[in-house]
Amino acid sequence: MTDEKQDERLSYEQARAELAQVVERLEAGGTSLEESLALWERGEQLAGICQRWLDGARARIDAARQRAEE
Repeated sequence: MTDEKQDERLSYEQARAELAQVVERLEAGGTSLEESLALWERGEQLAGICQRWLDGARARIDAARQRAEE
């Protein structure tokens, strides 16, 4: 399974937990420039996954509110 396919299967909580680990590693320092860049890129991917989950949740809430008003 490709990394992209695996990322599609991450729950919000899984993506957020991995993102927290990435941030922790970046803040700790001691990594090479190449590794730091790879971590940064992974963090961006994970942040995007989290944002998609949050956007989806917001859309569901908005839809539920709209149905309740009708």
